[in-house]
Amino acid sequence: MLAVKLICVGKLKEAYWRDAVAEYEKRLRPLCKWELIELPEARLPSGPSQAEIAAALEKEGEQLLRHTAGTVYPLCIEGKPVDSPGVAKRLAGAMQSPGAVSFVIGSSFGLSPAVKRAGEGLSMSPMTFPHQLARVMLLEQL
Repeated sequence: MLAVKLICVGKLKEAYWRDAVAEYEKRLRPLCKWELIELPEARLPSGPSQAEIAAALEKEGEQLLRHTAGTVYPLCIEGKPVDSPGVAKRLAGAMQSPGAVSFVIGSSFGLSPAVKRAGEGLSMSPMTFPHQLARVMLLEQL
């Protein structure tokens, strides 16, 4: 059975996001070895400088990369646009060999360059979505 990880920066604060994630997790558990990992956001001052943002992304990136396994798909706007059949094709390919697939969602400032280099970056849309919604959208696709 394929191991599928979703590694995210930040926790879902609102109950409706948690309920949506719980529903999709319930549907996924019979199909794969599912794991959701939520990591803390790096603390930043209000109005952070670019250097402070870069340092925070680097810190978050180190945490994210420690939890990845198998094929890594960072979700970022610069990634390759992917549709539903494209996600299905990647998962089908991953099931051909034992291992894991890790999807990574960063903080509101994005992902560090190291995380983006760790695998094939994917973009769900050229539009920007709240990270909580992106998490639910990815789970629906999985």
